[in-house]
Amino acid sequence: MFGLDTGLTVLLLLCLVAALSFEFINGFHDTANAVATVIYTHSLKPNVAVIWSGIWNFIGVNVGGIAVAMGIVNLLPTEALIDQNIYHAMAMILSLVLTAIIWNLGTWYFGIPCSSSHTLLGSIFGVGIAYMLLPGSNSIALNWQKVSDVGLSLLISPLFGFGMALGLMYLLKVLIKKNKTIFKEPPAKKAPPLWIRSILILTCTSVSFSHGSNDGQKGVGLIMIILIGIVPFKFAIDHTQSPEALLNKVNKVELVLNKVDVNKLKADDKKNFSIISDRIDSINLILVNKKNFEEIADNKHFEIRKDILLITKKTDKILSAYGSTILLNSTKEEFASLKSDIKGMKSFTEYSPWWVILMVSLALGLGTMVGWKRIVVTIGEKIGKSHLTYAQGASAEIVAASTIGVSTWLGLPVSTTHVLSSGIAGTMVAESGKSNLQMKTVRNIAIAWLITLPVTIIMAGLLFLLLRLIMG
Repeated sequence: MFGLDTGLTVLLLLCLVAALSFEFINGFHDTANAVATVIYTHSLKPNVAVIWSGIWNFIGVNVGGIAVAMGIVNLLPTEALIDQNIYHAMAMILSLVLTAIIWNLGTWYFGIPCSSSHTLLGSIFGVGIAYMLLPGSNSIALNWQKVSDVGLSLLISPLFGFGMALGLMYLLKVLIKKNKTIFKEPPAKKAPPLWIRSILILTCTSVSFSHGSNDGQKGVGLIMIILIGIVPFKFAIDHTQSPEALLNKVNKVELVLNKVDVNKLKADDKKNFSIISDRIDSINLILVNKKNFEEIADNKHFEIRKDILLITKKTDKILSAYGSTILLNSTKEEFASLKSDIKGMKSFTEYSPWWVILMVSLALGLGTMVGWKRIVVTIGEKIGKSHLTYAQGASAEIVAASTIGVSTWLGLPVSTTHVLSSGIAGTMVAESGKSNLQMKTVRNIAIAWLITLPVTIIMAGLLFLLLRLIMG
């Protein structure tokens, strides 16, 4: 398989199965976020709700793009994705996947809504930090800019969910003065009026789709880390495109960058510009006269990937700092062309094969259809003291779907679990004040939110060092 020997093929398949298992567990762990409201308002029967949610999770993965997936991949620097000893890459991959699975299963068993995003990202952080402790790592193991962006996203999203759901409930109370049905407890085993039922099914669908488009991408990113780390000569760059197309974009970028007024650059930016020039020379040397990527030596594919990442990253940094003013005698068209060609270069590293997306969407969709009941009970019955009303369910899911959708558009992972559960809490407070919350459940969710990152960081880091020692 992919030109690997039998032993490595078995380990690769093991890693892929583990990654898909994580996404399967993610499905039934997070299903409750979408279906709790339609089940507790009797809008859909449980079995129908989870199947419907599974279908829309599947669709969400397939049409949601790969921006979040690439954000996951780019958390680790290129040096951590490849090693002369391929078993070191295996150690890295297995430690972060196993940690994520263990923590997700543990919190699910106790019925605690826990973020799969926190779990996976904590595992990646743990591996990265442990990598820093190894000799020769040069203390570089995490993309700290990406870490700060992701950390901020995960920190703000639950607070945003609580505040927005609280505000939306107050707004509904002000706007809806005659028909108070949506603020009442749903009658036992009786479906709501058609218009309310339609809204709740629509919000369930939106959360399911948004969950697939965001959380599904985390599985895609995880599998791409596996493929790039273990089979870089096949997946470090997109083989469906041609070296000629890449070389054309590199040459066009070089042509415009030749107009940069180096004297205007600060000292650090001059170093960055020098790196760009060196990497352009490197990629030109590797790609010259090559018609397809199969003609390139196996050990050069990762070097091409590194060249592309450094050229695009450093160029973006210079352009964001100086804009078009840094270019001498250039036109607006040339500046626009430069940005377009940089984006085109990124497409050679920011990609995912169709079959990876299909596997993840199937795993997430199938996982959505099982194991959902534990978390549903927590969200539906144990966050608030009163029964979930139509307005509360719709408000929480509207906020969750919109928050997740915006995060996906920005390429940031976000916790579906924390956004939705904090939204439910916000609606409960809006209904009857803080006294309407079951503080034991809220504390459990908050504790899980606070300890997930440190626990998974420590667990993944230690497991990585242990497996690396065992695998040599």
